Amino acid sequence: MLDAFSPECPAMTLSELARRAGISLATAHRRAAELVDWGALERGADGRYRIGLRLWEVASLAPRGLALREAAMPFLEDLYEVTRENVQLAVREGLELVFVERIAGRHAVPVLTRVGGRFALHATGVGLVLLAHAPAEVQEEVLAAPLQAWNPKTITNPARLREVLAAVRRNGYAVSDGQVTMDGLSVAAPVVDGSGEVVAAVSLVVHAEGAQPAALAPLVRAAGRGIGRALG
Repeated sequence: MLDAFSPECPAMTLSELARRAGISLATAHRRAAELVDWGALERGADGRYRIGLRLWEVASLAPRGLALREAAMPFLEDLYEVTRENVQLAVREGLELVFVERIAGRHAVPVLTRVGGRFALHATGVGLVLLAHAPAEVQEEVLAAPLQAWNPKTITNPARLREVLAAVRRNGYAVSDGQVTMDGLSVAAPVVDGSGEVVAAVSLVVHAEGAQPAALAPLVRAAGRGIGRALG
């Protein structure tokens, strides 16, 4: 039932919830009451159900969520202060990435991301970094599946994507130029913990026109190294 909620459908009546969850109305009524009692769901004055704050409390205990965010925030804030551009932090979850934190510049280029949101690995800067350093079996599974295109610049050719991932590992950072939104360019770098594992990726998203990735890369890589040191 909880999985029935989405950014496009954050509030539902009981009948809508039952239909999206694929269960009977009676079962939905019983389970919804239990979830409301526990705090995972809240029922508003309009009778619609919404995700409850108790889930936020539980989710904050995830080590790759709050702990990573707390270690990263000083470096993300420094990166934002220097550039006044969008700053993002993400981790890999299976074959997708999850955005853990985002600082949006007032005049920065619009982005299709939100904290807690998922996205494909092959198009964004942070996704390319996470995919480049993912286990070989994860890379092969992504490369074998159809690669979604957001516009004509999105890389959908597996052979070309392999070349890009090799360049990411070689250069120490990734550049995604207009692959999601035509007017956005992302420069991303890995966050490596004390054991040498890439546990996250940090990025800047700037206007593609006039962007200088080579000049932005040292700033992003420095932020990634700082977060890695803070993690220990």
